[in-house]
Amino acid sequence: MTVLNFYNKNPPAPSRNADDPDVIAEIRRRKWAVFLSITLGYGFYYVCRLSFSVAKKPMADAGIFDAAQMGVIGSALFFAYAFGKLANGILADRVNVRKFMATGLFVSAMVNLLLGWTTAFWAFLILWGLNGWFQSFGAASSVVSITHWYSGKERGTFYGMWASSHNIGEAITFVGTAFVITSLGWMWGFRVAGILCLVVSLFIWRFLYEPPEVYGLPKVIHPPTSEEAGLSVGQKQWSVVTNPAVWILALSSACFYVTRYAVNSWGIFFLEAEKGYTTIEASSIVSANAIAGIFGTFFSGILSDRFFKGRRNLPALVFGIVYALATAVFVLGPADAVVDTVSMVFFGVALGVLMVYLGGLMAVDICSKEVSGSVLGIVGLASYIGAGLQDVVSGWLIEDGKTMVDGQAVYNFDAAGMLWIGSAMVSVVLAALVWNVKSPD
Repeated sequence: MTVLNFYNKNPPAPSRNADDPDVIAEIRRRKWAVFLSITLGYGFYYVCRLSFSVAKKPMADAGIFDAAQMGVIGSALFFAYAFGKLANGILADRVNVRKFMATGLFVSAMVNLLLGWTTAFWAFLILWGLNGWFQSFGAASSVVSITHWYSGKERGTFYGMWASSHNIGEAITFVGTAFVITSLGWMWGFRVAGILCLVVSLFIWRFLYEPPEVYGLPKVIHPPTSEEAGLSVGQKQWSVVTNPAVWILALSSACFYVTRYAVNSWGIFFLEAEKGYTTIEASSIVSANAIAGIFGTFFSGILSDRFFKGRRNLPALVFGIVYALATAVFVLGPADAVVDTVSMVFFGVALGVLMVYLGGLMAVDICSKEVSGSVLGIVGLASYIGAGLQDVVSGWLIEDGKTMVDGQAVYNFDAAGMLWIGSAMVSVVLAALVWNVKSPD
């Protein structure tokens, strides 16, 4: 009971005068502290989530795991993350998100430190799955914080800017972790990721604030509609579960995530094994998608808020097509550093936009903002089941296409590549099915 009480929300403080200049200044200061905390914090969640992706080829070369085993290990994180997104999304609506988000990153960091000292398959599998569960604390806490502190008129803008944090985390991982692994060995990739994320978890603990009313500041969430008035949190969460548009968006996001994590989990391996790049070269090419994605993610909310009056459907369609085409060029194009890098730039920009729209915002828009964590949980459940199935199937297809030539492993990526391209195309079609669903705001 003590542990549960530790995560209880703090009660509202007496209301203060919203027109007081000091109160206005405090609101502004706390809003920026919240934004910086979730952006930096969630970015480093990714450092602890993608360390294994960079280490795969060196571990395969060292004979520690084969592609099929690495696919199973990778899927453990995704499946744990999928169900964790649902369970912890529901919890995030009910708990102290400051403590919740800091705890997730702290435990994830500790897991990465442990992974830097083991080569046993079952230990790796269990620890990586545990990492997935605690990784799921991050997004829900962040989105709940955004809905608590930012109104409907600015939610898309700040959601998009926050979502760019995952691109920052990916870029740090693909460049920084690759450098560490190349210089010190694959184990140090996990160790350094763990040390950095321990420090950032303390930053979240200090600077992420609870909802405004805890400090006597005015609430940002709009008063409930006549239909919502009197409904409990549980009833509002059930309305999300029974909304078919949410599930269609969740399936669209699942297909989007198949391709997203195919590139994040196997892109470096693919470029090394199929196109002959070194670890540093392959990591640099894949990192282009993360760097370019910062711009796509950052401006996605601004784009839809300023030019489409908060509607996300048309830009989602346009960037969904770009996403599928860029994936096709990456998989089917020649081994040319310029072509591969350009394909990753377009892939990253489109991914950044779709990560915001399909990964949560379109679903959050059409539901009660008081249960945004639950909305994100459902979308996340579907998304990461897709990502987990992808890792298992991709690993199996890659291993099945492996042949030994003069004692060297040669891989055939034809089947896996078709899976990655086809999933991107299906995602576009599914997203178009909810074209006429409108935001209640």
